[in-house]
Amino acid sequence: MEIVTKHFGTMEYTEEETVHFQDGLFGFENYKDYLPIPLEEDSDALICLQCIEDQEIAFILMNPFLLSSSYQPEISNADRKALGNPKDADISYYCICVMQDTLEDSSINLKCPIAVNALTRSARQLILDQPEYSFRHCIKDISSTRKKEDTHAGTAKKEKPVPGHKR
Repeated sequence: MEIVTKHFGTMEYTEEETVHFQDGLFGFENYKDYLPIPLEEDSDALICLQCIEDQEIAFILMNPFLLSSSYQPEISNADRKALGNPKDADISYYCICVMQDTLEDSSINLKCPIAVNALTRSARQLILDQPEYSFRHCIKDISSTRKKEDTHAGTAKKEKPVPGHKR
């Protein structure tokens, strides 16, 4: 299949590469199918989540565990069921970013991560019932905290990444 993307021009992709949101994303409930396009090959650190149905809709996602090893989303039973009851090891989490010209102005939403069943590629945007996470965390503040954590802690939680499109 072929798609015209917002940031990468025309690309070929297969149905197996897409992720499906049964309920859509918050504010984009009518759009269900997306193509994850890694910004760096074989890495899920930064992903462009391109909407299949509308080429103008694309989100920048970050793997939150690479940004902060202390990030610990707690998925509800209802959300887990909606994803097909995967094991924790089979759920990948990504957070939507709002990128600006500088890191000082860029933010990440740790309150509403995207959870993806890595086995079925079904996805769901969550709202965490954890007060330590908000809708807007400054990326610069988290990345500077991460540097401090690296000197005192082990490696970040390694979840199963969802393979993205090969550019």
